[in-house]
Amino acid sequence: MIECSKAGAYLARGQWILADGGEQAQLQALGFDENQIAHAQEGTIAWKILQAHNTSGDANQLKIKFDAMASHDITFVGIIQTARASGLEKFPIPYVLTNCHNSLCAVGGTINEDDHRFGLSAAKKYGGIFVPPHIAVIHQYMREKFAGCGKMILGSDSHTRYGALGTMAIGEGGGELAKQLLGRTYDVAKPGVVAVNLTGSLPHGVGPHDVAIALVGALFQSGYVKNKVMEFVGPGVHTLSQDCRNAIDCMTTETTCLSSIWCTDETTKRFLAAHGRMADYRSLQPDTLAYYDGVVNVDLSKIRPMIALPMHPSNAIAIEDLNANLKDVLHTCEENVQKLVGRKDVSLNLLDKIENGRLRVDQGVIAGCAGGLYENIVEAAAILKGHTGGCDDYALSVYPASQPVMMALDKQGILHELMACGATVRTAFCGPCFGAGDVPANGALSIRHTTRNFPSREGSKPGNGQLSGVALMDARSIAATTANGGILTPATAMDYDDTIPAYEFDDTSYRSRVYQGFGAGQCDAMLKLGPNIKDWPAMPPLGKNLLLKVVSYITDPVTTTDELIPSGETSSFRSNPLGLAEFTLSRKDPNYVPMAKAVQKEEQARVQGTADAALLAQIQQVPGCENLTWDDVQIASTIYAVKPGDGSAREQAASCQRVLGAGANIAVEYATKRYRSNLINWGMLPFQLSGPTPFGLGDYILIPNINEAVAGDLSHIAAYVLKANPLPFQMSIAPLTEDERQILQDGCLINYYKN
Repeated sequence: MIECSKAGAYLARGQWILADGGEQAQLQALGFDENQIAHAQEGTIAWKILQAHNTSGDANQLKIKFDAMASHDITFVGIIQTARASGLEKFPIPYVLTNCHNSLCAVGGTINEDDHRFGLSAAKKYGGIFVPPHIAVIHQYMREKFAGCGKMILGSDSHTRYGALGTMAIGEGGGELAKQLLGRTYDVAKPGVVAVNLTGSLPHGVGPHDVAIALVGALFQSGYVKNKVMEFVGPGVHTLSQDCRNAIDCMTTETTCLSSIWCTDETTKRFLAAHGRMADYRSLQPDTLAYYDGVVNVDLSKIRPMIALPMHPSNAIAIEDLNANLKDVLHTCEENVQKLVGRKDVSLNLLDKIENGRLRVDQGVIAGCAGGLYENIVEAAAILKGHTGGCDDYALSVYPASQPVMMALDKQGILHELMACGATVRTAFCGPCFGAGDVPANGALSIRHTTRNFPSREGSKPGNGQLSGVALMDARSIAATTANGGILTPATAMDYDDTIPAYEFDDTSYRSRVYQGFGAGQCDAMLKLGPNIKDWPAMPPLGKNLLLKVVSYITDPVTTTDELIPSGETSSFRSNPLGLAEFTLSRKDPNYVPMAKAVQKEEQARVQGTADAALLAQIQQVPGCENLTWDDVQIASTIYAVKPGDGSAREQAASCQRVLGAGANIAVEYATKRYRSNLINWGMLPFQLSGPTPFGLGDYILIPNINEAVAGDLSHIAAYVLKANPLPFQMSIAPLTEDERQILQDGCLINYYKN
């Protein structure tokens, strides 16, 4: 079904040739000379788009300027506040502010709507585009109105992926968007490019989430595409509808790739033409010779209905295989969930859901940038026709991804069919993806065509004794399960008409409600603030010597951004840095906040001249530090985690630590580039450590001459664990750009711009 090459490969006139030592002769036999072979990496679609947006003049060290940007209502306030503090005058490129995360305004009093009002006032002042609540989820709006062939778009949501429309899109933390607003660049080493070679066509009843879950299951653990670009090629591309491509594409984020891009064709052209943007189409294909750093071969005809079990999209298994080994698979899943949650007082009892040898689920949801697309909903309705869409404890809810999608479904009578069978239809909203909508009951299992199923992503709170689970599935199999009364059923077991009525895009709702202000900023307009919208607190520059105290020690194989700063109701406080910081690691390590605050008080005491003399005496035991005083040493907190940062692009996963006085993270590796970038932009050193960990929770670590180290060789940074006899060890920091070095020395991106 899915196989990964063990070496790079050349795509030469439609033929794959592995770079296994004998490729030169094979390529020359096909008529390619040495110069063409040497420059074959320039034959990828990704290369051409990246270099067209690169302003550095160096093909290997890129400085990218994007064509447009997008943020939603739990990120745009912080981004604009950061840019304001750094001298923002106007939005230099189209910047779309959508309101699809805190749309319900259901938590925290007036603060959600205050953020929306702030966003509209910022769009008016700086020249932005404002999409009101319930009108569209962020990525569907960008697909419909902005994505185009050869473009690049930057978003502050991790699922910023429009590769299926010929656009290289990247999801990053807010600091990177602030840089673009200030006329700066997105700096990244030239990424590797991995081909996803699609062949065959999907069987009846198999949909885009089945492909996506299979891909994530095959690629996430291995890191095969980590921080690389996935380039979709091959004859199988042309067998997929545009909706299907879009839905697969947004899930590439879960492989930890940097971005994605697809070949374009007549299907792409028809989509753009239907949306009134024919001028944004051009054919994108690899050259007759293109080199890829790896090849993922996917036979679409062998894809089967899939399920990603709690609590990660990579926990992938075919539904038929799960049903054949139900007890064993669910038992293993229960054990893994227990380890992940790390609490003995709560558990997810999946085995209890076996009923006459079949798995009963409690809820179905089709929503968001992955699930709420026209074709997904049309096919789900066809499967449900003549059946009951929810009875007893089971319920199904459907969220079309935009008002135009909803209008098209309404015109075809699809909404009527869904409602008639008992499903509830909601407006465009991302809540089911992050725990702010359709929160299931304690112990329940929800099946969802959404993007993620991380711990607490469905809204449960293990610390309060609440735990439920989400399994990801395609809309078609969710509908089949619904039609079967909540008994897990693959859509391939259903006989239904999969004919899709032609989609007609009607943008009258956009023309009526969306504020189009790009290029028409009103510099004298006032921003409308609310009581929860706070400025970023002052952050100090990096000291000469750094004393870190370990205030959280996490040994899980991967730590998600949802664990670093929970989603759900905490989203309402994202405009209040100090208020949100109170939730840092709250579900993973409830002791983190009080311990971090205690270290912050130690630093305050140092600045005031009342720091602990005994601790200074320990510092002076370190070789070369005998004459240090408290004027020479900065105190900060740190966390240790094996592999932090998987998941969301949200910068708050880093900034919340920073406003509580953190100075660094220490990790074996970082799960994503975007989390590491967030650390740097908030002035926290992204240390890496190999081998045994020489420190534990509560230990102090001294890094002498840290400012010099950041400016110099990053591969060997001397550090000492403060004990009766200081214990020396070494850490490293992966390569930094000159700007990143300065940002860390200045203490954060805001300070960097001020300086």
